[in-house]
Amino acid sequence: MKNDRILGYDLNEKYCQISYYDETKEEPETLETEADNYQIPLILGYYKEKWVYGKEAKRLAAIQEGITITDLFEKAVRQEKVMVGSRRRDGVWLLAKFIKLTLAEFDEISFITFSVPYTNIDMSKMLKGIGHYIGIPKERVCVQDYKESFCQYMFYQPKELWQYESALFYCDAQEIRAYMLRRLNAIGVKERELFVTVEEVANARMKELAAIYPILNKAQAKDADGRFKTFIQSVFEKKVVSSVYLTGEAFEKNWYPDSLKVLCNGRRAFVGNNLYSRGACYTSMRKCDEYQDSPVYLDETKMTEQICLRMRVNGQEGWYPIVSWGTHWYEADGQWEVILEDTSDIEIHVETLAGEELQVETVSLEGLPDRRDYSLRIQIEVLFMDERTCRLSFKDVGFGEFFPATGFQVEKMIHLGGSNGQFNSMS
Repeated sequence: MKNDRILGYDLNEKYCQISYYDETKEEPETLETEADNYQIPLILGYYKEKWVYGKEAKRLAAIQEGITITDLFEKAVRQEKVMVGSRRRDGVWLLAKFIKLTLAEFDEISFITFSVPYTNIDMSKMLKGIGHYIGIPKERVCVQDYKESFCQYMFYQPKELWQYESALFYCDAQEIRAYMLRRLNAIGVKERELFVTVEEVANARMKELAAIYPILNKAQAKDADGRFKTFIQSVFEKKVVSSVYLTGEAFEKNWYPDSLKVLCNGRRAFVGNNLYSRGACYTSMRKCDEYQDSPVYLDETKMTEQICLRMRVNGQEGWYPIVSWGTHWYEADGQWEVILEDTSDIEIHVETLAGEELQVETVSLEGLPDRRDYSLRIQIEVLFMDERTCRLSFKDVGFGEFFPATGFQVEKMIHLGGSNGQFNSMS
């Protein structure tokens, strides 16, 4: 069993990959399936009442023994049913079984972040549910997409590599996609916080790339190199790019020498296929240590507003967020208990990054029992009804045996601007 408990898990249609925090090196390491190979094929096998996965499942398929199940990711997303022998299995159960098998050598996982090609409320619920199935509490499971994983990876690289913009190129047998990490202009921020995003800035389908699989055709590779070079030049036009990252199976072959010269002209370039799992592991590290002193990643799916209450935390009084910008609304629910001082109402501030206007809401505490200072304990609950509507509940929970809880409870609905046009206005 490995004692490494902080994990990043890259999961897509073809394979998975696992990175774990190595305390001796103080950085993520990627689990090797064989020499210089980190990818575990996303295949399950069932033979003689035993489940196997990855390369062992591929071997079963090759010798036509037992049962093999492919397309696990799509089957889970579509919630398909699959016949395994005489038993019907749910697609989510099969994916959960695969993930559990791949993590069998990790003991008592403290935190895991799944990195997937895209994420939404259904993807988040599914993967958090799988985490719970394999024994990880849902609050110790994070889900992010590949763009955010790239961003989280860059946060831990030397600052000169993302001093300006940083580029990521993905290439497979059909297309090349270009992404750019850049800073955002946040209007409504008083403090010097840094906000960043990753955007897909260009893509191209190149029939010449098909010639690279499985045997390199030199003539067509030269054509692909020329087209890739032109593609790079169009992406970099009028941009200052500090670093470039190449990922995807196509970059494992040396077909782009002329393009590489352009990529390395005044900037550093890196090639590798474990960027997303390492970026996910860095997220787990931050979440596990509750480390907040770093840039905030935003995209069109993230909240550009935060909800704050005035509190004293560790002796420091100020406006503290109970809902932070940069979170998904469907992951922003929470519950806290606070000790009230002498007050007749609670003031709520809603700050936005898309403008300078501050939204102020007030909740009356009329009806609360009159108690001495620091003996009035209130439970605050945040529950999002949808991406634009948040319900705050304030409930008297008493103070131990001295003051039993009363039936006092008050609610406040907070209406937010949602994601329509707000994120785009920050560019």
